[in-house]
Amino acid sequence: MTEKIYVIHENEEWTTHLFKRLDELQLPYEDWFINEGVVDLNATPPEGVFYSRMSASSHTRGHRFAPEMADTLLAWLEHHNRTIFNGTRALRLEVSKVNQYMALNAAGIRTPKTIAANGREGIIAAAEKLDAPSFITKHNRAGKGLGVRLFHSIEALKEYLDGGEFEPSIDGITLIQEYIQAPEPFITRCEFVGGKFVYAVQVDTSEGFELCPADTCRIDDLFCPVGEQPEEKPKFQIVDGFDDPIIAKYEEFLRRNDIAVAGIEFIRNAAGEIFTYDVNTNTNYNSDAEAAAGKYGMLELAKLLGQELKKTVAVG
Repeated sequence: MTEKIYVIHENEEWTTHLFKRLDELQLPYEDWFINEGVVDLNATPPEGVFYSRMSASSHTRGHRFAPEMADTLLAWLEHHNRTIFNGTRALRLEVSKVNQYMALNAAGIRTPKTIAANGREGIIAAAEKLDAPSFITKHNRAGKGLGVRLFHSIEALKEYLDGGEFEPSIDGITLIQEYIQAPEPFITRCEFVGGKFVYAVQVDTSEGFELCPADTCRIDDLFCPVGEQPEEKPKFQIVDGFDDPIIAKYEEFLRRNDIAVAGIEFIRNAAGEIFTYDVNTNTNYNSDAEAAAGKYGMLELAKLLGQELKKTVAVG
């Protein structure tokens, strides 16, 4: 066959596991590493299946405009009606938590109270308006827990803004968000492939808010919005038999927004209420947790891409 699977991304370390699975299934694919480059809008793209793993945190790897370049590429592919998983709509939500929250709310999914701000005075004004005893800051275009800090007073926020540690979001938008006090220090991340639930993983947050499950992700961020509990246990554990009405809501949200592959994270408060706070459309999987549970996200994804390629070849 001449058709292939084209994987659009900017991080080789996060993509190599998918390539291994595609090799394992003997599926033809091409690596479309996107950072700088050229998209000839007058040309016709190749036939095949296209999957985007573009990341909101690309700028932390020196790929500042990779999302914009990927958006250009995806728009071109969509114009030519190519089969795409996680196209321009998914990318729009990936690079903006504001867009995520608005789309989640539109689907009837509750998010933490959040105010977006630009500039020092705006950030302070947003925190004052939120009027919460404790709150967190985070970057609008983030990933990897970027900019997540917990504050218990406006004065502490001012000290942070005036000190040497504050770093604005790459898009200039800082989010001020209510602190969700969870009874236990963990969050839950639900993984979806083909828009369907695969498994839920419980993520221990007692040592910080670095929640990327990829084996290569390790940063020392000790600011956590869900408390502390120094206990030795795996950071990532797949929950056996997870079943909650939120799954159906998430699947409908993904359908509405044309997102095929995603990890969606939520926190429960002391009353058991769910607050959804992040959608990762370039989701990663933790190998230790998957091996322990016998469930493999990248394998399911590779199978999905292979099935779609088969349909494309049959039609062609």
